[in-house]
Amino acid sequence: MKYIAIDLGLKRIGLAYSAHKDIVTPLKAVIRKNRNQASIEVKKIINEWEVDAVVVGIPLGGSSEDEMKRRISHFMNLVDFKGEVFFQDEAGSSKEAEALIRGEIKQIRDGRIDSISAMIILQRYLRKIK
Repeated sequence: MKYIAIDLGLKRIGLAYSAHKDIVTPLKAVIRKNRNQASIEVKKIINEWEVDAVVVGIPLGGSSEDEMKRRISHFMNLVDFKGEVFFQDEAGSSKEAEALIRGEIKQIRDGRIDSISAMIILQRYLRKIK
């Protein structure tokens, strides 16, 4: 199975890819100008990598879980992805991503942290389904 993980943010969308359960690669993040542009770019990436399933990071168990699932479902409808969509708890993934690249690019908001966060989300999901 080929997976893409999405760390969906209002300004940047972090992405990571895996075609092998032990290897997850962060991809270039999508800088979000508006919903339509972002969904078109994400759809292009999903098609380019021939993805079977999408794993989306979400704050599970929190008061915003239902609202986030609604927003993610709306976004994925815009992406028009026909495969399966799974939710994975994203708790702490951004802090973990920042710790991994400690100080190197912390202040640069180009999406690298968001894609490393997506990588962590996908690693968590793949460990869970092993």
